This record gives sequence, structure tokens and C-alpha cells, in this order.
Amino acid sequence: MIEKRKKRKKIFYVPGMISLVLIPLFCFYHFFKVDAFMVYGSLDLMVSNKEEFEKYKIADLRKYKRFDFNDVKLKELDKVKELRFFVRDIVKKYDTINGAKIHFGSKTDYDTFVNVINLVAEEKVPTWALFENDIYVLASPKPKPNKNNYHVITCGYYEANKDFWLKEEKEREQAYQLSLYKKNWLIFLGYLGIVLLNIFALVKFNKNRNYNQK
Repeated sequence: MIEKRKKRKKIFYVPGMISLVLIPLFCFYHFFKVDAFMVYGSLDLMVSNKEEFEKYKIADLRKYKRFDFNDVKLKELDKVKELRFFVRDIVKKYDTINGAKIHFGSKTDYDTFVNVINLVAEEKVPTWALFENDIYVLASPKPKPNKNNYHVITCGYYEANKDFWLKEEKEREQAYQLSLYKKNWLIFLGYLGIVLLNIFALVKFNKNRNYNQK
């Protein structure tokens, strides 16, 4: 007769299972604590000096409508919306009489400033100047129609620059990820070692149980 097969007990190694669960949680906690996943950015701005500002008489070039920001972003959303409509209108109409003067008070937060800069870029403002705590927004006059019958050859500098900045951004991101691995390689190595140790202990534990059951 065929000997009845005994049902094999499930492998259950408590220390290994606990460590495999808790160590990744500890690693993620450490990464978030040191802001390892935080993405940093920057704004490329040119600030006018007093001589240039007075030389081109920017303060007197337009009849400026003043927009004051002196609070956090969430409390300034309505004002930002009003500013957007005003800027869009003067740019669309090629208004060379009116302009926008945006003033940032002492209580203005960084998010509000960045939001205004993004607004200027999104509305394709042709001319704007940052001086002290103010931004002056000016629309350009309507371009005159070209009566000469000839074709303009575009050399493609915009696309070349666009590709260049995309490449720079990609290289910067790769360098950041590499620095993250270099900075925390001990943690990754330690976790890998513990995983291998637990696998070895689990196999050995299973062999001992099988040997004792014989």
C-alpha cells in the first residue's frame, strides 16, 4: 500500500517577516523626514537697477493700474484672477496707454510671487520689469503689416534652446537621483543584507524542522 502522505506545515518565520515589513517603512520615514523626495526649482529673473529703471522711465511709460498683494496665496486668488483678466486684455488689445503695477507687501508669501510670475509667462506679456518690490507690466504696440513680398527664414533658435533646456533639466534630474542613491547607499545595502539574511535563516529554519520531523 502507498503510505499516506503527511501534510507539510507552512513555513512561518516571524522575525524575518516583521523585519521585511518594518524596515521599508523605516526607510520611507527616513526619506520623508530628510526631504529626500522634495523637488527643488528656481526662477531665472533679472532685476532692474535704479539707473536702468530711471533711464528708460518705466514708471512713466504707462497709466498703471495698481494691484497690491500683501497676504498668502490662498487669500489672494481673487486678486490674481482680476490681474490675469486685466493683463490679458491689455496684451490682446495692444494697449500702449494702460499697464499694470504689481506691488508685493511685506506679508506676501513666496507662492504668491511665483503665481504672478507664472501669470506673466502664461499670458505672454511682451515686456515687464521687476524693480524693488514692484513688477511693471507693459503691452507692446500692434506690429505693422509687412508690405514687402518676401519670405522670412526662421533659423529655429527657439527649438534649439528648448531642446537644450530640456536636456539640462533631464541631466539635472538624473544627477539628483544619483546623489540620492549615493547619500543613502548604506540604507539600501543594509536592507538588501537583511533580506538575504532572512532568506538564509528561513531556509535553514525549514531544513531544521524537516530534520526534526523525521
